[in-house]
Amino acid sequence: MSELSVVDAKHLTGHILEITFNNGHKEVVDFASFIFSVGHPDYEAYKNVETFLRFKIEDGNLNWDDYTMIFPVEDLYSNRVIKNR
Repeated sequence: MSELSVVDAKHLTGHILEITFNNGHKEVVDFASFIFSVGHPDYEAYKNVETFLRFKIEDGNLNWDDYTMIFPVEDLYSNRVIKNR
């Protein structure tokens, strides 16, 4: 089995992306609850949708601003983007 990776991400609305994985699976992920609840200054800029949309797909990952914000691919696949407790 090959390693799971992100191959595409399309903006739907607000902080919601439709993410496509290398096995064809698509998942609609809403990042707003994470971004607006985490309370860390590094994530403040991503509250602005234009800044949030400046992500890149690098090495099979969604990457914001040189790894300032990144999530495990498995969490994106399972739609588990939540604030760490």
